[in-house]
Amino acid sequence: MAAEIPRLHPDTIEAVREQSDIVDVISDRVALRKRGRDYLGLCPFHDEKTPSFSVSPSKQLYYCFGCGAGGNVFKFLMETGQQSFADVVLDLAKRYSVPIKTLEPERHRELQRQLTLREQLHEILAVAANFYQHALHQPQGRAARDYLIERRGLSDSTLQTFQLGYAPAGWDTLHRYLVEHKRYPEALVEQVGLIQPRKSGSGYIDRFRNRIAIPIADAQGRTIGFGSRALTPDDEPKYLNSPETPLFDKSNTLFALDKARSAIAKQDCAIVVEGYFDAIALHAAGIANTVAALGTAFTDRQLRQVLRFTESKQVVLNFDADAAGIKATQRAITDVEALVYSGHVQLRVLNLPDGKDADEFLRVRSDATRRNPAQQYRDLLDSAPLWLDWQIDCLVDNRDLKHADQYQQVAKGMVQLLARLDDATQRAHYLRTCADRLSQGDARTIDLYSKSLLAQIERLPRRNGRPVGSATAPEAASTGELLARAEALLLAIYLHCPDRRTDIAGRLEREELFFSLAPHRTLWQHICDLETADPTLCSDFGNRLLARLQDRLASDRALAPTASLLQLDEAKARDLDRASVSVRAAIAALEQVTCEKRKRYCLEQWQQLDPVADADRSQYYYQEFYNAQRRSAELARQRSQIPLTEILNA
Repeated sequence: MAAEIPRLHPDTIEAVREQSDIVDVISDRVALRKRGRDYLGLCPFHDEKTPSFSVSPSKQLYYCFGCGAGGNVFKFLMETGQQSFADVVLDLAKRYSVPIKTLEPERHRELQRQLTLREQLHEILAVAANFYQHALHQPQGRAARDYLIERRGLSDSTLQTFQLGYAPAGWDTLHRYLVEHKRYPEALVEQVGLIQPRKSGSGYIDRFRNRIAIPIADAQGRTIGFGSRALTPDDEPKYLNSPETPLFDKSNTLFALDKARSAIAKQDCAIVVEGYFDAIALHAAGIANTVAALGTAFTDRQLRQVLRFTESKQVVLNFDADAAGIKATQRAITDVEALVYSGHVQLRVLNLPDGKDADEFLRVRSDATRRNPAQQYRDLLDSAPLWLDWQIDCLVDNRDLKHADQYQQVAKGMVQLLARLDDATQRAHYLRTCADRLSQGDARTIDLYSKSLLAQIERLPRRNGRPVGSATAPEAASTGELLARAEALLLAIYLHCPDRRTDIAGRLEREELFFSLAPHRTLWQHICDLETADPTLCSDFGNRLLARLQDRLASDRALAPTASLLQLDEAKARDLDRASVSVRAAIAALEQVTCEKRKRYCLEQWQQLDPVADADRSQYYYQEFYNAQRRSAELARQRSQIPLTEILNA
């Protein structure tokens, strides 16, 4: 039976409330993007593709406009972690180093003993890191030091920065130092993964022996575990990590994040590599916005870690470019696809020439050319393709499309990729991209291939009454397609009708609406950046804004899917003739999508409640469902006066 939690002193609760950062806490579970003074993300309390979850750092509150969930940092952790109030306060107190006071002094002392256990584990790991670092500079560490300096090309400064060390070859050297000399409890040394029981007989042996020791730190810079590399080919495995411990969770940890976080924020981009030495080499070369995935699959939990520090959510995967690395990249994209397809991350992929990893690239280039290898890396980084362009490249590379079987395999793979795109603008862009690749330079056949790909998407198995990933008839537009068309229309009017810009911006702000699809959000961010730098662009009837965006289109590949919105063709010109009513219809469509999500959530909650035992909550959700239904119907009537689908498909 779990021990009873003591009653916490009100001063402790208030201190925890004051020192906790709601954005920092929620970012552990939700990928947040800055929007004005607040932050926005996908709600963790209901299923949604359009971000409606808002976090206010000034108010220290969160609220979801889709489902109505809201509260402070305590309520968030209680609901997402299914924890009691006392448990939540205690966890936050540990996180922010707030002293604990309780109303029962004897229980307070027991609680303090429990809380100091983690600090003892941190201390043992820190002492072990110092021991390994010292051993590296002793005669027994000569081979390890030569390996790091001569083979890896690392400087003394880099060795010091990353606290690289050497685990001696003896069976129990570290064990004797920590337990006999430093007097740490043997059970705690085992608990942090530094020693392990002997396979035969009694006693313990060191986990790491005759290896390079690489401390792994949490985001605050505290050592939580170790990675290691064997010094001889006979030692297996080549790389060995600490086991899972109370401090070390491999799937939720990124190597060098403590050293990279400020650079990630400054450059607004995170680079993720596979290995320790890739990250160390890039940091040594001045590319400090780099973290490593500990040689394992890159998880969505790790992705959320780096997204906390990049406002525009730009992440570049730079895994090895050999067959295994490409497979790992594909697996990583699959593992984080929920964030990628929702547009919460602008993911790009960098494959270095000749199948090299970052460490090899920097060392070989430094030896073979006079050019700065770090600058060569940055140049390649700037031209790294978006994840979907990279996947298309992988499908086509080393395939002869003149052979029917290979053509069929490539086309099938393209269809599977395109079918998952719900954004109509993005799908149209990549349909043409794929058709262009299949045409092999024959521009006359691009339209034919586009129609062929689209037809194959339409024939895919149906889900919820529509082909997976395909476009439906205008009269039965899905929520995702309605949203895509409404956002595209608003952007087109904003770009080509300067006199409507103030109205559109004002409506979006008043109704608390925003561009949720990734390409549209990227374009809107560029618009806002340009207008912030030069406010005259907002009402400039010479339309210098379009010219500035055309310049950015050439340098930012993330804008490519929205390139068509910058062009004014005959169809868009007809839309602009009735811009006023088109804006109203599009705004109504965005709000209606929000209402429909609210309806679904309230209905699900109401159906799960007992109308007698949960009478108040049952009545609340029923009333909220009714209000959302009534508002949605009103918005549908507004849109029907000038159908949005007619406007967008004219």
